[in-house]
Amino acid sequence: MANRFLYLARHGDAVDDGSLSDVGRQQAHLLGQRLADTPLAAIHHGPLPRAAQTAKLISESLPDVPVHGSDVLGDYVPPVPDPQALPASYARFLRDVTAEEFRTGAGLAASAIARHAVPAAAETHELIVTHSFLIAWFVRHALDAPDWRWLGLNSGNCALTTILYRPDRPPALISFNDMAHLPPALRWTGFPAELRI
Repeated sequence: MANRFLYLARHGDAVDDGSLSDVGRQQAHLLGQRLADTPLAAIHHGPLPRAAQTAKLISESLPDVPVHGSDVLGDYVPPVPDPQALPASYARFLRDVTAEEFRTGAGLAASAIARHAVPAAAETHELIVTHSFLIAWFVRHALDAPDWRWLGLNSGNCALTTILYRPDRPPALISFNDMAHLPPALRWTGFPAELRI
């Protein structure tokens, strides 16, 4: 077993139909440039258009890297063992999630971790283009935090999170929500203006 460097990126800014906006395309292009010298073995992405389009634009800077779609990398609610025990603000946020959506999300999240959050046979670098909730779930898992603690971890569009998985020790969170490749005007889109940095 060897090290796996897992890079996680939220899709670019999107419009109401789920496609990337002009800003989202700029963000994806800049993230591709940022990763151009990274020895990526693969780019994985969720099934929704905004994730697939972001991965395609990133891949233009990495033309020899294969791109793979995956249903387990989609936009869903990760596990919350007891929604009623959450802080009130989080409970309100999740009040419309059905029991079936929680069950489906738990299964998909477990599959994503089992597939990607493990050491590799040989040292490898892989990129996942997905959604904010799943990035938060990977970070929560890496830090061995309670299952519900993915709540409150927000990723900016095309921000980069890096986790190192090694065979002989727990995962290491190397960076979270890194937006150094984006100019200030392209950071934190999708969030209220007062949260942009």
